[in-house]
Amino acid sequence: MNETESNSMSEHEITNEISWALEAVGRVRSEVHKIIVGQEQVLDEVLLTMVCGGHAVVEGVPGLAKTLLISTLAKCLSLQFSRIQFTPDLMPSDITGTEVIEEDRSTGMRSLRFVRGPIFANIVLADEINRTPPKTQAALLESMQERQVTVGGVTHKLANPFFVLATQNPIEQEGTYSLPEAQLDRFMLNIRIGYPSEQQELEIVSRTTGQAKSEAVSVLDSMDLMRVQAAVRQIPIADHVARYALRIVRATRSGENDGSLNTATPKIVKDYVSWGGGPRASQFLVLAAKAKALFSGETHVLPKHIQEVALPVLRHRVVTNFNAEADGVNSDVVVQALLNTIPLDASTGQRPLGTLIQ
Repeated sequence: MNETESNSMSEHEITNEISWALEAVGRVRSEVHKIIVGQEQVLDEVLLTMVCGGHAVVEGVPGLAKTLLISTLAKCLSLQFSRIQFTPDLMPSDITGTEVIEEDRSTGMRSLRFVRGPIFANIVLADEINRTPPKTQAALLESMQERQVTVGGVTHKLANPFFVLATQNPIEQEGTYSLPEAQLDRFMLNIRIGYPSEQQELEIVSRTTGQAKSEAVSVLDSMDLMRVQAAVRQIPIADHVARYALRIVRATRSGENDGSLNTATPKIVKDYVSWGGGPRASQFLVLAAKAKALFSGETHVLPKHIQEVALPVLRHRVVTNFNAEADGVNSDVVVQALLNTIPLDASTGQRPLGTLIQ
């Protein structure tokens, strides 16, 4: 669906597209849960990233089925999956590909041929991205931003759709290279995976230690996924809801005056934040809220959708200072505090009622 077609669609056609997209996402969820136990929020956030056309950083300790989740999604969506294990000796050409010399045996003529690297896939799992040097990280992040790679002066387009899901291990930091804030900003969401509940872990053990094996099957293809992406962008958002999203992002910036009743920098930001979210954070917050509205079966974005996606969108864009580290305050605490204090309506100063997210 191109822009001209989407602009000419009637409200009834848009509603039908949204309904179809919701049903399609439901089929993918059901299929993935044949393999993955629990992790509903994580699955929703990964799916949300994909239907928005973004990339995500996934953080969690080893053994929480990060790779299995992503490879299962690729299978359900009929997408080509590629996994890159990042190591200290990984070179940029190991990701993007390289030119090799080929000799024609019949003529003896030699020529260069480009051998594609693992980046040429629909879904790329960048496993432990913080274990490779900045030069190699930059090669991946450039591909994410430009959706192309250039080798030997020749530009090669990447697949469409194209997603990078990068994992980081939060418990082993020795010998790692942290992603700079400017590069982290290219990831739409920062997704955190926790341990399963006791009941879920019991089910995992039962499924994986018996003889019965479950298999996921393809339920959508790449064209269907791009149709869902188009439907997400059709979700309307009222001006006052979009302004609410902007107030949250702008409140993360120390010394920012947003021109509304909430002109003073929140104390928690003034005390603990050295750098806040930029315009890309506002864009991703609104787009993620549109996807959340679709996942919830709503026909338009509500303030609660902004609140529900604020943590994964903002946690890696709010850079805390030394005082925060000393007092045990992380970016999640800052974002949660802002959600509890930023007014829903700037003209009345109406505040959120209590804690809105967990």
